[in-house]
Amino acid sequence: MVMQIQDPASQRLTWYKPPLTVLVIKKVHDAQILAPFVQLVHWLVHDKSMVVFVEAAVLDDTLLAEYGDFTSVKERLMTFRASTDDLTDKIDFTICLGGDGTLLHASSLFQQSVPPVMAFHLGSLGFLTPFEFNNFQEQVMNVLEGHAALTLRSRLQCVVLRKSQDDNKDKKKPTTILVLNEVVVDRGPSPYLSNIDLFLDGKHITSVQGDGLIVSTPTGSTAYAVAAGASMIHPSVPAIMVTPICPHSLSFRPIVVPAGVELKIMPSPEARNSASVSFDGRSQLTLRPGDSLYVTTSVYPVPSICAQDQISDWFDSLAECLHWNVRKKQKQMDELSDLTHSSSDNLEELDNNHDERPSDT
Repeated sequence: MVMQIQDPASQRLTWYKPPLTVLVIKKVHDAQILAPFVQLVHWLVHDKSMVVFVEAAVLDDTLLAEYGDFTSVKERLMTFRASTDDLTDKIDFTICLGGDGTLLHASSLFQQSVPPVMAFHLGSLGFLTPFEFNNFQEQVMNVLEGHAALTLRSRLQCVVLRKSQDDNKDKKKPTTILVLNEVVVDRGPSPYLSNIDLFLDGKHITSVQGDGLIVSTPTGSTAYAVAAGASMIHPSVPAIMVTPICPHSLSFRPIVVPAGVELKIMPSPEARNSASVSFDGRSQLTLRPGDSLYVTTSVYPVPSICAQDQISDWFDSLAECLHWNVRKKQKQMDELSDLTHSSSDNLEELDNNHDERPSDT
């Protein structure tokens, strides 16, 4: 058999029917987002005749009343509450206004299939938000017409299995959470080192002694993982990264494992304390002795719409947001004159030093 690797450039946005519904996610508690938000929803509703969904909490912002254009469109917006309403199969695509947190929030709203996400950079870092808002009409039109590339950002499916559930004493359904960046297992408020057992497809790999462990997607490799000393992986690479946090061992380095494996993480029997687990920086839980966390790649990725293409967007973000390989260039010199002059001076100096040495007696 010949292994075939998909060309990232082949991942393009294709509409099987014209998109009619759009979910608009805005950064909360940021007054600077309000004006772009009003402009966008007004244009989508009145100019493009689309059905626009927003979170119910967005309309509670009293500052929106200052925008006259919003009054005419407010009654035409569809609202939902993330904790109670299900958006499955109701949204054609999503537009995020803010920073990377808005994309993470959009991901959390869909625990199964995720509609394509278009993210505008109106936040702090903007590593995952490649679009600029100044010409949003033209850029959204390109998306509506299907002229865009996609990056399929893999997510991790995390299942927490309690000891009581494992012993069949509790029939409650295990907690399942999908994350886009990472799941972090650490010592929480305890003063003791974490002592965590790590299994891969049922085989015990190692025991983690240190502050904790980061299990991340390629998208999350440029988040907490890179701050903990890991490498950076392009989001199209099918992989899971395992990164220790301040390990009490000089040889414990980050590793990359295939996307199809299942990781099992649990406090060691001799651990002095429980472990704390967080999912994309939220939804914190406690792992007690006997509890287990199972992590594998989800079958539901996040289709992230590219401003240019997969490669250009990622390397632009590395340079602009993380200043990857940004440094002052060496001064240019004349190779014919400066190098020749420098070489002749060095040779002449060596000859002079040789002539001045005293002879042997």
